[in-house]
Amino acid sequence: MTKDAATLAQAHEIFDPIAARFLERPGVDIGTMFGSEGLRVRGKVFAFVGHLGGLVVKIPEVRVTELEEQGAAKRMIMRERPMREWATVGVEAGPQRWDELIGEAYAFLDEITP
Repeated sequence: MTKDAATLAQAHEIFDPIAARFLERPGVDIGTMFGSEGLRVRGKVFAFVGHLGGLVVKIPEVRVTELEEQGAAKRMIMRERPMREWATVGVEAGPQRWDELIGEAYAFLDEITP
């Protein structure tokens, strides 16, 4: 297994049980975003495992900046462009951190999605 494949497998070991709990909530399902399957609330993706094996979450821009300044996350870059409300976190952050960030992302999208 390559390093990337191992990281992706580890990411799913963390993400999948958390996702299973969120899928029990009303309006939450699985959909695609940036070529990956992720958690959606009422059709809007809020968290997924990126193709390199990190967690990607949609949270308020100010929170992305805060996490970036703390060194706890990186702003997602798409086609050389920083994404305002998308942050990435590596597997080294661990299950508890991923669970917290997925919860933040869910709350954010649940609030702004009709």
